[in-house]
Amino acid sequence: MTAGRKIILIGPMGAGKTSLGRRLAARLRWEFIDTDHALCARTGVDIPTIFAAEGEAGFRKREHEMLADILAEPRDMVVASGGGIVLKAENRRLIAGQFLVVFLDVSVRRQILRIGRDRNRPLVQEADNLQAKLEQLRDERLGLYEGLADIRVDTDNNHFTNSFKKLLHDVETRLRREK
Repeated sequence: MTAGRKIILIGPMGAGKTSLGRRLAARLRWEFIDTDHALCARTGVDIPTIFAAEGEAGFRKREHEMLADILAEPRDMVVASGGGIVLKAENRRLIAGQFLVVFLDVSVRRQILRIGRDRNRPLVQEADNLQAKLEQLRDERLGLYEGLADIRVDTDNNHFTNSFKKLLHDVETRLRREK
């Protein structure tokens, strides 16, 4: 059995991967899955607990296993990934082999407004300088996001409907090309 088509949403935390992904999946009538939510369901604990018990390396190992399992599913799916999923070369290889990779981009300024000190985001929860930490993460990851992306959608305007329309247009254009 072959795996179904996967649209993978990558990008920094607060870019809208989960909210836009859920709506895109509903519109396409595809399954939606968020790798972070699936990992929490599998382990029975939240991400900060995994980080506290196993560190970032333990979390990244679990995240990789979750991604591999999701991508092996034989159904069409929209997959919202964690912001750091692109850090592991194995994950980049898995993601690059999928039907469509969408980079949802957002500025650090807008990220701060959206996520603040969200307790479920351990990489920023205890940062002394939230802006500096988000800028550091952006510097580390931007090239990885850009290198994987088939499509880039800027969600900085903070207008969900406009971001969704752009995303849907780009995805539907790609789907038409595949027919």
